[in-house]
Amino acid sequence: MSSAPADPTDPAATDAATDAAEAPYRDLTPERLLDAVDSTGLRTDGRLLALNSYENRVYQVWLEDDSAVVAKFYRPGRWTDASILEEHQFAAELAARELPVVAPLAFGGRTLLEHRGYRFAISPRRGGRAPELGDPAVLRWIGRLLGRIHLAGAAGRFAHRTTIGVALLGEASRRTLLAGDWIPAELLPAWRGIADQAIEAAQAAFARVADPALLRLHGDCHAGNILWTDAGPHFVDLDDACTGPAVQDLWMLITGDPDTIGAQWRELLAGYETFRPFDRRELGLVEALRTLRLLHYSAWLARRWHDPAFPAAFPWFGEARYWQDRILELREQVAAMAEPAPSPD
Repeated sequence: MSSAPADPTDPAATDAATDAAEAPYRDLTPERLLDAVDSTGLRTDGRLLALNSYENRVYQVWLEDDSAVVAKFYRPGRWTDASILEEHQFAAELAARELPVVAPLAFGGRTLLEHRGYRFAISPRRGGRAPELGDPAVLRWIGRLLGRIHLAGAAGRFAHRTTIGVALLGEASRRTLLAGDWIPAELLPAWRGIADQAIEAAQAAFARVADPALLRLHGDCHAGNILWTDAGPHFVDLDDACTGPAVQDLWMLITGDPDTIGAQWRELLAGYETFRPFDRRELGLVEALRTLRLLHYSAWLARRWHDPAFPAAFPWFGEARYWQDRILELREQVAAMAEPAPSPD
């Protein structure tokens, strides 16, 4: 398979042109990683643990006092300094409002740090377990927090982060995948045809929900980015913070059969609307957003294929079975987008 060229409409793909010839983290050795943390004035004791992250490199690092921090090394070229700082500023703003968001630590007044060519940030370590999304009380609790997060999100604007939509996640993804030889030739006509239908259906869904309110969002609010403790939940990983409709931070928390989905939406929105009204029209975007996420995931794998971690972790990406499944998935999504929006009432 060849490496698709960077798509200039997708800021998440800009690094493809800058580090396609070599592994982007080739020089991030354990010694250099520990040196970077030590450069802040913290004192590491040599222990570190790689955490689950493909986009960036994230490590739990132990200190001499037996405490630990989390060090995130940003993928070279992915975001500008300004866009990363907006993420940090948003997290700090939420934390200042006493919202349970893990914000990066400041060293000498700076949260975005640099060492030997790598930009990084250090955050407190906050543990937790996956939330029980089948529990109505858990959904209401998360809903209340998201309502408060969105109140803060609506109070300002991003100048440098992306805006979620069909162009960014759908059309750019299609271009990336068609620009390379990722899709087996015998499946290419079927994939192209259903991808076109899916993007058209997503465009129609956004057109029906005319001018939804746009605000600053977490952007990737799924169960894996909410950690639960006995004191309640906290939100991590604002790396995909963006501008978009409120429903983007809600829909990934809902799953199950139609009856279950309706009940889950009732509980989540009951909590949410304790603090902020929710525009019910945005429920008509749920399947469109799901479709766009599926397209973007395949394009993300293509854009990152030059990183040795990706062929090792996703060896099935080039197989015919993978693309057959994607074709079926998109057909199901085209049908889902033609169905009525979920009703929590």
